[in-house]
Amino acid sequence: MMRVGRIGYINCYPVHGAIDRGIVTSPGEFVTGTPTELNNLLAAGELDVSVVSAVEYARNAREYHLLPDLAISCDGPVRSVALFAHRDVHELDGATVIVSASSRTSVHLIELLCREYWQVHPQLVEARAESQDLDALRSLPHDAVLVIGDAALVLAAHDRYAFRYDLGEVWKAWTGLPFVFAVWAARRDADQQAVADVHKALVASRDWGLAHLEELAHAAHEATSISLEVCRTYLSGLDYALSYRHLEGLTSFLRRLAAHGVVRDGTLSFLSVA
Repeated sequence: MMRVGRIGYINCYPVHGAIDRGIVTSPGEFVTGTPTELNNLLAAGELDVSVVSAVEYARNAREYHLLPDLAISCDGPVRSVALFAHRDVHELDGATVIVSASSRTSVHLIELLCREYWQVHPQLVEARAESQDLDALRSLPHDAVLVIGDAALVLAAHDRYAFRYDLGEVWKAWTGLPFVFAVWAARRDADQQAVADVHKALVASRDWGLAHLEELAHAAHEATSISLEVCRTYLSGLDYALSYRHLEGLTSFLRRLAAHGVVRDGTLSFLSVA
């Protein structure tokens, strides 16, 4: 049976909603984890297919194929990836910014924005606490903190910081392009027909999810402390496709990282599903 990684955050509800409800047949055994945990499991061969950070795909492109037309992206505000700061971002030179190891793409994006867009050089400190553990993150001495996932939606509602910077919105203002946070990738040594079946099921489930966002928003509200209106706005603002324009945004990001030696290049390799 195929081993398929999934993120437990509500941003994946539109991709897994129909599978979870038995409307689309499950394509394998699902393993839930944080983005970084899934990155590591796929790299170790413990998973055959998984949603992974865009940076993780680029780092291991020789080992993976991208699944077409499937991603977690935004074309403007993403809402669930944000820098919360006690002072204006342009005053963060030399300041302490807490980041979590839960999402490598978000950490590299904040590094890039600080260096090239805001032109400040804070000290990024990786927290051992997960990005969802807000109490643990806030207990650390800091001037700003990068928070991702459901926790970012919760923190935004409490307004405990003077400044909040939505990284999807900042990227769009800088480049004019969508930002791709995560993609679905398969190991090249996995059974390709089985991978194609997983891809077909995920796309079918995604299509159902996008047609039932109101139902999924209610489910997200019931599963979290996040208001129904925030869940509704959040899910409707995300994009789960991987069009040419998304690919333009993705390759732009990867090429910028390659210029700093973070990844090799921006070359993309796709699974053939014809």
